Amino acid sequence: MKTRRTFLAIGALVASLGFSALIPTTAHAEMVMKAADVHPPGYPTVVAVENMGKKIEAATNGRIKFQMFPGGVLGGEKEMIEQTQVGAIQILRTSLGPVGTVVPEVNVFNMPFMFRNEAHLNAVLDGPIGQEMLDKISNSSARMVALAFTVAGSRSLYTKKPVRTPEDLKGLKIRMMGNPLFIDTMNAMGGNGISMGYGEVFTALQTGVIDGAENNEPSLFTSNHYTTGTKYYTQTKHLMIPEIIVMSKVTWNKLSPEDQALFKKYGREAQMEERKLWNDSVADSTQKLKAAGVEFIDVDTKPFYDATAPVRAKYGADYADLIRRIEATK
Repeated sequence: MKTRRTFLAIGALVASLGFSALIPTTAHAEMVMKAADVHPPGYPTVVAVENMGKKIEAATNGRIKFQMFPGGVLGGEKEMIEQTQVGAIQILRTSLGPVGTVVPEVNVFNMPFMFRNEAHLNAVLDGPIGQEMLDKISNSSARMVALAFTVAGSRSLYTKKPVRTPEDLKGLKIRMMGNPLFIDTMNAMGGNGISMGYGEVFTALQTGVIDGAENNEPSLFTSNHYTTGTKYYTQTKHLMIPEIIVMSKVTWNKLSPEDQALFKKYGREAQMEERKLWNDSVADSTQKLKAAGVEFIDVDTKPFYDATAPVRAKYGADYADLIRRIEATK
């Protein structure tokens, strides 16, 4: 009876913490890692992580495998970050937006109009500043190890009426990611920033709870948000937020140094591969959105840039030297 109770207790512990998080990590033990993403199958970040898993599986002769959970089936980014922190999810692709509430330093990357263009962003991510940021996340209390960056292009506005100036945003409720910096950004641009999980946006647009949102072209297309009457895509390009591939520190600490090196190596390869996948996806999504009747509006971004100066001053005050280094990156 005592033995039976012991087995039952062990079973309950495995169920509560997640089976794969407790799989032994000896040299010959198999590990099946849950890899999660809020985006759907076929999305650039999902494909890049899947390919990373295939490379690691090949390099370890099948000892380490990935099991992909795309489409937000394990929750929104906030919930999945929490699961990653306790080891219930082993590999996660997430925006830096929610991470900024846990590791404040990354908010420098989250500030509006921080990067001149996508080439400038890539140069920063691939250089010493990018590595410093990955290290800050890994060495923080966030309980995650940052393996690599992915890109998500630039974020622009999609609304049910055309927006060409900050004045056109007056009175419009615009969904933003759950970070005070983003709410402040939208409020400074003239709108009313509303914090809301990604999975809630479609219904909120349908029912008029919000008047619009902001995101990149592939997300606008794959989410079907453009079918809710948001037929105007105003290219403010106010945010270029990097994303990251992270591993639960619970899992990382169970890996051998050799396996840790593999994850860093193939994480870096995923960083480069996703970039090409992303560019192809933007071109394809833009074509499909225009064919569906979405109007792309080119605007003078300077009024929006000027309006958000107080946001950069507020959130960048403690990181003036880092901002100067970003601006100086060629």
